[in-house]
Amino acid sequence: MSAARFDETIHPSTRLAIVSLLAASDWVEFGFIRDDLQLSDSALSKQLGTLEDAGYLALERVTHQRRRRVRARLTRAGRTAFDGHVAALREMLERASAPAPGPTT
Repeated sequence: MSAARFDETIHPSTRLAIVSLLAASDWVEFGFIRDDLQLSDSALSKQLGTLEDAGYLALERVTHQRRRRVRARLTRAGRTAFDGHVAALREMLERASAPAPGPTT
């Protein structure tokens, strides 16, 4: 298990949704991510670029029957960052649901 570490790159909701989707698969097609998360091509491209620049995902561009296809997968660094971020969020939730300490006497 990765050490709990809040990750500012992953945390914005769109990027967190993308990384969560990729964490459950090997390679995921651009169109699937776009449709599943209801994003425009440009919005998804921007977020994928940010995650790729951070080293969190790899993009593969292939041409098949004259159509360019893009697919993405998490890198090892991306998986580690995601697992650490999830662990940090769980710790926060556990603290929030813990009973408040009583007054000391």
